[in-house]
Amino acid sequence: MTTILARLFALALAVTLAALPATPKDMWVFFGTNVDQPGHGFSVARFNTRTGALTKPEFVQQSANPAFFVISPDGRHIYTVNEVNTYQGQPTGFLSAYTVDPATAHMTLINEQPSGGAGPAYISLDRTGHYLFTANYAGSSLSAFALNPDGSIGKRTAFFQHTGSGFNPARQKAPHPHSIRMDPTNHFALVPDLGLDKIFIYRFDASDGSLTPNDPPFVTVAPGAGPRHLDFDPAGRMVYVMTEMASEVAVFAWDSSHGSLTEVQTISSLPEGFTGKNTSAEIRVHPSGRFLYCTNRGDDSIAVFKVNPADGHLTFVERVPTQGKLPRNFDFDPTGHWLLVANYDSDNVVLFKIDLHTGKLTPHGVPVSAPDPFGVRFLPIVHAKH
Repeated sequence: MTTILARLFALALAVTLAALPATPKDMWVFFGTNVDQPGHGFSVARFNTRTGALTKPEFVQQSANPAFFVISPDGRHIYTVNEVNTYQGQPTGFLSAYTVDPATAHMTLINEQPSGGAGPAYISLDRTGHYLFTANYAGSSLSAFALNPDGSIGKRTAFFQHTGSGFNPARQKAPHPHSIRMDPTNHFALVPDLGLDKIFIYRFDASDGSLTPNDPPFVTVAPGAGPRHLDFDPAGRMVYVMTEMASEVAVFAWDSSHGSLTEVQTISSLPEGFTGKNTSAEIRVHPSGRFLYCTNRGDDSIAVFKVNPADGHLTFVERVPTQGKLPRNFDFDPTGHWLLVANYDSDNVVLFKIDLHTGKLTPHGVPVSAPDPFGVRFLPIVHAKH
């Protein structure tokens, strides 16, 4: 009964939101949570890229711990990890596929698949949008899946189990793959493993979805640094890795012909002399390629860096409070003028205006209440043709 009521509520909400006047500048903003209880899962707000107006997110779809999710390139499907440790009696989390209506924000579950390991923490697509990848943090493994023509998650095409331990016995007793990203050529998958202080490199075959260890198979970061997430520059020449435990950005030159990484810089995301407790989280290069942003949980800030176009090195610009606690993920709106950050422990989301000349952030409006916000994704509103 709870599921039926939730679906009816979500449908009614979608109809209400869709009835509001829209402009070509209007966006849906989807938020995922890391909570498994009734009334939690996905919520959605409306955002205007011209004015920066953001509505309060409203519940739209029940889902178990949809902590990290992606929207397909065509804007018609949402794929999420469900970050649990047990699924159908097995020691694994699971993945979910949904259709999403860009006119109404209504979501419909298509199917679920076991992720191949406990606690899946990250999900991504290959550059063609035909394959899905996940990093199983607690299960110390990674998986790849083919997507079916209807958008459902199909057969598993690759699986790797990491082994070993790291420098810090409290956090690195076992491998912890924390994310998986395809390089711009779509030939390599990079996997930061927080537990092993390694960034694994796998060759990817888009003809069958297979992954094979590259030669070299990995590169290491400083002991106890704990690599978490990474991003490429738009030109595909540089890789920027956020280390969760060291709160540093490790900068690598990327050789896309051989799949090799060469470290060229390490720079802290924290204030000089910082002595508090902090774990860094998300890292993103601005679509222009001119700036880089990353979140600090503890310092509760976003660090801003300028990217040198000649060599990819970073120069510190500023550090801005997120007006909340434990900022997790953030996203740029499609225009690149706005940054929206999710403060997980203070149940709010905060919008910043981006100065496209300096990269600096200016808070816009007041923090908007949102339940346990974790993932953030924008989707342009597209009205159905009559």
